[in-house]
Amino acid sequence: MSASATSVNHAKPVAPLGEAARERRGVALMVAGGLLLGTIGVFVEEAAQHPLTTVWFRCVFGGVALLLWGAASGRLRELRLRGRALAAALAAGVLMIANWALFFAAIERTSIAVATVVFHVQPLWVIALGAWWLRERVTRWQLGAALLALAGLTLATGLLDGAAHGPASGDVLSSAYTIGLLMCLGGSLSYAAVTLIAKWAKDSATSFALAWWQCAVGTVALAWWPAVHGWPAWGSSWAWLAGLGVIHTGLAYVVLYAGMARLSTSRIALLQFVYPAAAVIVDWLVYGRALSAVQLIGVGLMAVALLGVRQQKH
Repeated sequence: MSASATSVNHAKPVAPLGEAARERRGVALMVAGGLLLGTIGVFVEEAAQHPLTTVWFRCVFGGVALLLWGAASGRLRELRLRGRALAAALAAGVLMIANWALFFAAIERTSIAVATVVFHVQPLWVIALGAWWLRERVTRWQLGAALLALAGLTLATGLLDGAAHGPASGDVLSSAYTIGLLMCLGGSLSYAAVTLIAKWAKDSATSFALAWWQCAVGTVALAWWPAVHGWPAWGSSWAWLAGLGVIHTGLAYVVLYAGMARLSTSRIALLQFVYPAAAVIVDWLVYGRALSAVQLIGVGLMAVALLGVRQQKH
């Protein structure tokens, strides 16, 4: 979508300029959301709970935070969904809860590094499903940029130079490891579908409504788990779980959904690499797990792919 020739005083047409500003805002929102999500590992590790317990508390605290924000901003009426909008919100909620549960469980069966690499094949799912479902055109450049970002992520996790360590390292053929890989693939496909649903429903359900219904679905579906398996001991775990809900579910996903609504699926796919890149850096800063030279090269490749998003033309 290129502008026609400009006049001598370099004035630009209003429509393209408005669209460019909209896309810049979308990029900024998705980068901000990705940086927030990059700290999620600290909250999960410090809470030290079973994955399903963590998911349930994330939904409960996130839902409460969203309700309070909706009441303060006068947006509670947006939660009244019907028909297609309600179906989209419920479907996105089920898929996102499945994504969280599968990913956390896969980490236990493989390793953080392996699970992260396999899970982040999902941007390629987004591009493929976007072309099939939304009929969006995918160029060779877009596909190449996504593959470059994935290659950078592979290096950043340290898989290729022995920097990654996990409970299943070297046990690639075990059934538990295989199940873990399948869980990651299922989780990545679930998240790719959520991304497309958010874009498809942008005219009938707001980002606020989608995020809240996601929490509501998780709260109801997983309420039995802590009731049967026990509650966390009172103390710091509750504080970390509360932060997980308020920051990483309430705030981060409202920001991400708002960004997604302004961008094409191919650009969304690339910007979602901000999250794992930030997670690698946070892990180093907080826990002292230093990046190797190969990992730094991987982060650099991801940065190149992400910077290319700003230059992408439609």
